Amino acid sequence: MKLLIDMNLSPDWVEVFRRNGWEALHWSMVGDPRATDRAIMEWARANGYVVFTHDLDFGALLAVTQLNGPSVIQVRTQDIMPRPRLHYPRQPTARISPRGFSGSMAAGSSRDGQSEQSLGDVAATI
Repeated sequence: MKLLIDMNLSPDWVEVFRRNGWEALHWSMVGDPRATDRAIMEWARANGYVVFTHDLDFGALLAVTQLNGPSVIQVRTQDIMPRPRLHYPRQPTARISPRGFSGSMAAGSSRDGQSEQSLGDVAATI
C-alpha cells in the first residue's frame, strides 16, 4: 500500500512510515502545496495511493463524487505529530488488493485523545 500524506500533516510522517515498511510520500514532494483537495485526490487515484489526512474534506469529497478511489485514512486527534518513541504498525506482509478497499474511508481516533491510540486505530483498519 502506498500512502500519500496530505499537506495538513507533517512531512516527518514519511520517515515514520518508511521505517516501518510503508511506501509513503508527502504531497509537497510531488505536487503544488496550494493544490485543491480534488487535485490531490485525482493524483492519488491516478498513481495508486491512499490519502493519509487530518482533513475532513477528503471523506466528503469521496462521498460526493461517488468515485471508486482513492481510499482515505483520516486521523481524528488533536496531536497529529509523529512521535519517534512510539511503536507504529509495520506494513502487513499479506498484500491487500487495491480493489478490495478502493474508495474506502477509515477514520481513527482514541477515547482519550492520545496520538498513540489514534495511529494504532487507523493502522488496524488498513
